[in-house]
Amino acid sequence: MSDYTIRPLDDSTWDAFAELVERNNGIFGGCWCLGFHPEGNLRGPGRRRLKEDRVRTDRAHAALVLDADGAAQGWCQYGSPEELPSIKHRREYEKDAPPLPDWRITCFYVDRKHRRQGVARAALEGAVDQIAHAGGGLVEAISEVTDGRAAAGRFLFSATVELFEDYGFTRRRQVGKHAWIVGRTVDPL
Repeated sequence: MSDYTIRPLDDSTWDAFAELVERNNGIFGGCWCLGFHPEGNLRGPGRRRLKEDRVRTDRAHAALVLDADGAAQGWCQYGSPEELPSIKHRREYEKDAPPLPDWRITCFYVDRKHRRQGVARAALEGAVDQIAHAGGGLVEAISEVTDGRAAAGRFLFSATVELFEDYGFTRRRQVGKHAWIVGRTVDPL
């Protein structure tokens, strides 16, 4: 992981983020990492502009992973529940809703050529650090258990429960066949 630099997604890193997204066909066919934001259901070519506006007005947060050449190779998106109101497994989640978190981690992306090289791990570490610097608090994610099974990458956009557990998150409640709410309190720095 020492070959990576973690930076917040902001004005200064927007171009690197946009290049990564464009290099990867808009991510998942044009998501532009808007799927968990309030306007996530809107479709069409305006998604890039919407994401850029969110970033430039401090309404989108992510730990961006840059390689030794300064090219973005992945990220971990996080934000408040107001910033990221859409969640996976909502119906099951709301049956016995946990306490409202201060932060949600909703998605990861790693460039295909850089997978299995520690980018997701670096991104999660960066997100937790950025959350600590922003005041810390209760952080939740809904992720997939992969121990003992093969999981298609398209289901792992929220990383794995096992990765979160490596960073002190614990399983709170199962909300899908392999999906769990994981959580951790991050101390402020």
